[in-house]
Amino acid sequence: MKLRVYTAILFLSFSSFCFSQEDVEKPAPPSGNALVGDYYGADVSSASINNAISVSKLEESLKTSKKIENVVVKGEVTGVCPKRGCWVSIKTEDGSSFFVKMKDYAFFVPTAAKGKNVILEGFAERKVTSVEELKHYAKDAKKTKAEIDAIKLPKEEIRFLASGIKVVN
Repeated sequence: MKLRVYTAILFLSFSSFCFSQEDVEKPAPPSGNALVGDYYGADVSSASINNAISVSKLEESLKTSKKIENVVVKGEVTGVCPKRGCWVSIKTEDGSSFFVKMKDYAFFVPTAAKGKNVILEGFAERKVTSVEELKHYAKDAKKTKAEIDAIKLPKEEIRFLASGIKVVN
């Protein structure tokens, strides 16, 4: 009898490891209105805010250097991941956008941040993003199947890994 009980407990313990992450409900983006002064991740200091560079200055700097650490950039949020708030896009000078992920997925941003001006603090680089990754983010952004299927080539773009994001207006 004891053997059956132990076998059942052992079976139940191992079966819990068989469930994939896909089966787990992912949390929604944080609630909130993304008001001026709100921050996500590490708070961005006043000194950093005063030294923030424009998106055009970041683009110019990344023409001569592939990576820039400890950079602070001010820009307008043009999109937020509607699934979890785990990425944002920032408007560039030519009207396109660059992609921002949160460092270690340690924080998320509410969808209300779209249209707000923010200060990003973190690491920037110019990178080639694969077709698979571009399609993944298009799916996250709830693009149509036709828009996703139209992605056929990798894209060289600015990528930003944010340690903190602060709403400034």
